[in-house]
Amino acid sequence: MNISVFCSANSDIDPDFFTLTRQLGTWIGQQGHTLVYGGADLGLMECVARAVAEAGGHITGVVPQRLEQMGHASPLPDVRIYCETLSERKDLMLEHSDVAIVLPGGIGTLDEAFSMAASGTLYYHDKRVVVYNMKGFWDDMERLLEGLQRQGFIRGDYRLRIAFARTLDEVIACLP
Repeated sequence: MNISVFCSANSDIDPDFFTLTRQLGTWIGQQGHTLVYGGADLGLMECVARAVAEAGGHITGVVPQRLEQMGHASPLPDVRIYCETLSERKDLMLEHSDVAIVLPGGIGTLDEAFSMAASGTLYYHDKRVVVYNMKGFWDDMERLLEGLQRQGFIRGDYRLRIAFARTLDEVIACLP
């Protein structure tokens, strides 16, 4: 399975997020899955890629050229797909993955997760977004989606596109 992971490229965050991200990366590698990620050598991005590599897994990095120019492209990917923009990176990650897992992150991570989920609601694909809600990081997002659902702003059931999981075992159970 090709698994996109959307996550933070920041390093100055709760150390527990790195521990849990390493566990996910190790599982991906040990299962023989391919990690598809944003290609940065920073934060949770580098953490998950390093864990996949150490577990013998395969890594595809979708690397914006600006990241390369800034000297922050990770050396870990087995395959590098270069792109010009973040929008192009999202499209390529979607194209090369079967499912996405969302780890703690900021605006870019939100953009990636909702872009993939939104395109699924228009039937461009049927890929699931699994939000790994480490330490309740995404509780506010889950409440927001519940409120949007309750008020009728989401057609259908968003849970068919976006699943929330609090443990690695729950994440695994949500995968296709």
